[in-house]
Order: sequence, then C-alpha cells, then structure tokens
Amino acid sequence: MSDTGNIVGGTPRLDARFATCREAGRPAFVSFVIAGDPDHETSLEIVRGLAETGVDVIELGMPFTDPMADGPAIQAAGLRALAAGASMLRTLDLVRSFRQDNTETPIILMGYYNPIHLYGVEKFLVDAKAAGVDGLIIVDLPPEEDGELCLPTLEAGLSFIRLATPTTDDARLPAVLANTSGFVYYVSITGITGAAAPDPDAVGKAVARIKRHTDLPVAVGFGIRTPEQAQAIASAADGAVVGSAFIAVIEEHLDADGKAKPGLVSAVLELSRDLVAGVHRATAA
Repeated sequence: MSDTGNIVGGTPRLDARFATCREAGRPAFVSFVIAGDPDHETSLEIVRGLAETGVDVIELGMPFTDPMADGPAIQAAGLRALAAGASMLRTLDLVRSFRQDNTETPIILMGYYNPIHLYGVEKFLVDAKAAGVDGLIIVDLPPEEDGELCLPTLEAGLSFIRLATPTTDDARLPAVLANTSGFVYYVSITGITGAAAPDPDAVGKAVARIKRHTDLPVAVGFGIRTPEQAQAIASAADGAVVGSAFIAVIEEHLDADGKAKPGLVSAVLELSRDLVAGVHRATAA
C-alpha cells in the first residue's frame, strides 16, 4: 500500500503506458535524448523514430549551460543543441511537432530548474501541457523546495517524477516520494551519468526497498548501455532507462563541424530496437 500521499496522480497518458506494460507482463523501456541534439530537425526525426521502435516513454533533456549531474557526453550534447539554436521554446515546439503524429507515447522533460525559472513557472506549465508534455524530472530541486515547481506541476495536471539514489535511505524515502507521481526514477549508481555499469542484484534489492514505500512503478537508469544490461536491469524493475548510449551513437555520427552525417538517425534507431528487444526479453527472466 502506498504511503506517498500524492496530491495528484500521474497524467493519463503516462499512467496508461505503464498499465499497458503491466498487462503485457513486461517492463517499460524509457529512452533519453537531448532536445535539439545535434539540431532541431534531426532531433525531431530521432524522437519520432524512437516511438516507432517501441520505446514506451521518451525523456527529453532540456539543454542547459551548466548540467552538473551529467557526464561529459550528455554535457557535450546539451552544448551542441544550444549551439544549434535550442531553447525552451524550441524544446516545447519539438514536443508539439511530435504530438501531431503521436498522441500516445508519454514525453517527460528532464533537466534543471534554471531554464524553467527563467521562462516563468506558471507560463512554462501552461505551455508545456498545451504542447503535450506529460511530466517533469528536475534533478536539482529537493523535496524541501516542492513549492517552487513540484506542487504547481501537480496542480497543473502533469507528473513530477522524483529521483531516488543508492544513498536515499529509508528515513529519506518518504520525503522523496511524498509528491512523486507517474513513476519513481531510481539512479542505479552514484556519480554522474554514463560513469559505470549498474549491478543487477543491488538494483533488485533497492527497487524492492522503494516498493515497500510506494505503489508507483520504479524505472532504473544510469549506466545501461547494452541490450543485455537492459534485460538484466529491467528484470529487477518496472522499467529501464537508457540515455548515454544514445548520446554516444549521435556523437559517433557527427562530422568535424558537429553536423549530422548520413546514417545518424538510422544508427540511433537500430540501437533503440536492440534495447527494446532486450527489455522485452526481461519478461522471461
């Protein structure tokens, strides 16, 4: 039984997607890419393609100049996007364009509070919901700051997904989960993104501990790069999240000027299909 005390549940699209995965007897696959990387048009093509490969939930990173929790690859991706003209307005435009063809795949915006604060919280939430955003993951706002963005987000009818980490003990978990909705994002390793591979046994124990405090799905991310790792982690959770591996493929398919080379999108989508297959195999684990 949940003791999170959520004031608002997750958005219907996000809740429906996790319910569909449960009914199918499989975990969810969640992908992460930076909005506008390496340019707006290519990014939109990637996001559309990810949904077509079977990705269940898409996290879009909001480009920011000082992403302190991200490793070098994702930092570089954000800077590429900004250099190509990315902004909060263009990120929301990307979601709006995606929604012209896809009204079912949930979109979560992930990043830092500063760009939202500069945009204006009230205006941002109105515009994000109108564009078709389903929820937010903001890595630098602790529960003690829920009044800044978390509570307004829930009141606007969007999900606010919180991060739990290996250092989030049982005394801290209730605060972390108090206003969380949609799902819980468990960061499987300490440190920056892309730094190490997660231990499936440790992840399984951590997920079980979190589930003693909430009925929400638990998706696990950080360090998952291969279909085999995705299968192992997904077997211990309600979902697996992959980001740095996609960023690495994008980086590998840039020319000397940082522009997309032919084959970039197809290479990203090939990886996505492989990872989706790995997660789906977790149903038999």
